[in-house]
Amino acid sequence: MARAPGQIDVSKNEAILDAAVEVLAERGVTAPMEDIARRACVSKQTIYNHYGSKADLMRAVTARRVHEITASLEAPDAAEHPAEALADFARGMLGSILTPRSAAFMRMAMLGALEMPEVAAAIYEAGPRSTRRRLAEFLALETGAGRLACPDAQEAAEFFAGMVLGSYQTAALLGVERNLDAPAIERIATEAAARFMRAYAP
Repeated sequence: MARAPGQIDVSKNEAILDAAVEVLAERGVTAPMEDIARRACVSKQTIYNHYGSKADLMRAVTARRVHEITASLEAPDAAEHPAEALADFARGMLGSILTPRSAAFMRMAMLGALEMPEVAAAIYEAGPRSTRRRLAEFLALETGAGRLACPDAQEAAEFFAGMVLGSYQTAALLGVERNLDAPAIERIATEAAARFMRAYAP
């Protein structure tokens, strides 16, 4: 089946997103699109045809990661097992910030925020804000079902994210003490979920 104008195949799209993360982690948000295109083995025009602007490309990069983090909240049995869904969500957040490439990407985005505020805003809207919004929607549904009691779901989402990330995110952004192994991540995720469930028990 022929692709619509401006549409690219999945493998090429993934190559572009991967290249964008790598190049921006190395050179920051001001890195030219030519470098991303070269790394992805596509033309610069191909990227612009599909995304339109660097801000749109960064939004897509960030949205892909958010989808991976929030997938547990959309699983078929997530609603009936909120503690497990929250623990999976926590594992995703910790895994994201502790990945050297992801941390470097966010670090460079922050460094380039003043120079390219539209790109920084796109990353924030598609990343942290979208993640918290999706979590808040899940908590609101659980509250409606009587499994949780979150009078302000958005605030509760911020509390949970803060409890999970703690100082680990700051350490990752600074490039120090990224030493959480799999058992530590598992312990933090399950404990955060358990404490949250007790705090917001109906």
